[in-house]
Amino acid sequence: MSARILPGIDRGQPIDWGSASADYAQYRPGPPDQLFAALEAFGIGLPGQRILDLGTGTGVVARALAKRGAIVSGIDVSRAQIEEAQQLAARDGLTIDFRVAPAEEPPFGERTFEVATANQCFLYFDRQRVIAELRRVLTPGGRLAISHFNWLPLSDPIAAASEALVLRFNPNWQAAGFDGNVGATPDWLPADVAVEAFLWFDADVPFTRESWRGRIRASHGIGASLSLTDVHAFDTQHSELLDRTTPPSFTVKHRVDARVLRFP
Repeated sequence: MSARILPGIDRGQPIDWGSASADYAQYRPGPPDQLFAALEAFGIGLPGQRILDLGTGTGVVARALAKRGAIVSGIDVSRAQIEEAQQLAARDGLTIDFRVAPAEEPPFGERTFEVATANQCFLYFDRQRVIAELRRVLTPGGRLAISHFNWLPLSDPIAAASEALVLRFNPNWQAAGFDGNVGATPDWLPADVAVEAFLWFDADVPFTRESWRGRIRASHGIGASLSLTDVHAFDTQHSELLDRTTPPSFTVKHRVDARVLRFP
């Protein structure tokens, strides 16, 4: 899939997730099990439940839900991401219907799914079009779970130092400086869609120097936006930074949040 320019994201800098797919598949961890246990308590991720994972990427959430017995389909605009997702699902012995498609155009019939999920991706979508399509493909009373899994640079010095280096190479990157503040009710929420649940918690996620380098390369500020030459130059300097300032293994503080929205 060619690079896309997304309104309001990184000052119009093109983003191509396919360029980061290999690092994404190997180094980008999915949300911790605590999130899926919490969602299950709200009735999401149950055995036999039909779930559509929007912007599935390499399928980290789709695979976690399938392992819990859900019947999962996943869509993403990037063919490279979908190919990685298919390989990882096959490795785990999971049957998941992965397809190349934008979240705004899910290639499924009416009332196909009971739940839709969107992890770390809803900001990239045309929300109005996605909501309209979810009204079509979800069963009556269907739900959408939107989740995020972000490091906390204002309270974690490793994350802060890595972000500062990212900005030197990509000053258009606008995801830096996340303060951890999340709200229960988004300002774009249609009047007839209810916030059924809201949760957040912090997690200290383990990394090695190598895996943290891979995680940062897999971010849209580096691997999905920069040339291969610039990615290599960034990674060289990032490696030197981590060698100077971190032990071989460490944790990075992350915040996990999720909203469960119920459609009429």
